[in-house]
Amino acid sequence: MNDSDVLIIGAGPSGAVAGALLAQAGRSVTVLERQKFPRFSIGESLLPQSMEFLERAQMLRAVVEAGYQYKNGAAFVRGERRSSFDFRDKHTVGWGTTYQVVRADFDNLLAQESARRGARVLFEHEILEFENNGSASLVVKTPDGAVTKFRAKFVLDGSGFGRVLPRLLNLERPSGFPLRRSIFTHVADHIDAPDHDRAKILVAVHPDHQDVWYWLIPFPRGRCSVGVVARDDFLEARGGELDTRLKTLLGEEPTLARLLARAEFDTPVREIRGYAADVIRMSGPGFALLGNAGEFLDPVFSSGVTIAMKSAVLACEVLGRMLDGESVDWDAEFAQPLKRGVDTFRAFVEGWYDGRLQDIVFAANPNPRIKQMICAVLAGYAWDDTNPYVEGTARRITALAKACRE
Repeated sequence: MNDSDVLIIGAGPSGAVAGALLAQAGRSVTVLERQKFPRFSIGESLLPQSMEFLERAQMLRAVVEAGYQYKNGAAFVRGERRSSFDFRDKHTVGWGTTYQVVRADFDNLLAQESARRGARVLFEHEILEFENNGSASLVVKTPDGAVTKFRAKFVLDGSGFGRVLPRLLNLERPSGFPLRRSIFTHVADHIDAPDHDRAKILVAVHPDHQDVWYWLIPFPRGRCSVGVVARDDFLEARGGELDTRLKTLLGEEPTLARLLARAEFDTPVREIRGYAADVIRMSGPGFALLGNAGEFLDPVFSSGVTIAMKSAVLACEVLGRMLDGESVDWDAEFAQPLKRGVDTFRAFVEGWYDGRLQDIVFAANPNPRIKQMICAVLAGYAWDDTNPYVEGTARRITALAKACRE
């Protein structure tokens, strides 16, 4: 009953997509999720690249029919300067539109779709131990408090910020990013401004601190997600309760203060601190790490779900061949290909915080062809080797930022 070809930790986007792909390939799959769905989660603005992965997992129709907020790009504001990117006008061929989703609903939908494709999805199952003695196994606490063992040929960890196997196997290492914190909530926004495009995420920069930024992610029925990201020491110095801090900071950015002047803050304010994470390796005997369980950069370009789904697709391709008896190299065939795109996003994140990418985003007269290349990465196509800004990303960003300033 508890034996499977593959055990997956976590029923979020990476776990659900991996479960669907493996089950459709004829593997027996059990997905073990610690929480009960639906549950609150952050990371609500999808990138168009993720649509390809949903399509491969045969989940796309369910997502399209769910009625989520249509998204075609990103808008940026810093003081009086404004910029926008239409994801349909990009270098890379592929999806140019996607959705902005309430993750509680979206993740629950993907978990249900994974189960419909043949994965066995079990909620309120907490992982206590990982063992690899010829075969992989997980010691699990079930909803009734009993402790039992689940066995498989391989384990995929899609536990996200829970980071189950990195924690159990001492795989974690510092990310290299400063400690940052996000404070956020959902509101009834009551936005009626004619200049506000609900089809785009709005990213705003604090007028006095270029490394402090905000998001406004529209949802259907007049609701949105709002949040601020800043260094931990900056937010600590502010003091006060979370809701007071968030409202005060939103009031300091003129565009958001105007747009949210009539907003109803009807949902508890939450925070995530020190979210950037990395690991010493992405796989080992009997296991591989997916998405945020391996590395999480920063929420500024909404790359988390895309990286999670990309990791699921890559892992399932390698794992399928391994289960068929082929010899595989998890580092060369999974970790390194995944890292190429993650490193592209990393260079964009670093460039955002040190100001180089902001100089590019807010350039007065951008070169249309180069803007399409930047737009492709912002749309999630960080693995497209035909895009010059996917290869040698940091060097090219530095050169382009200098040209924009001049």
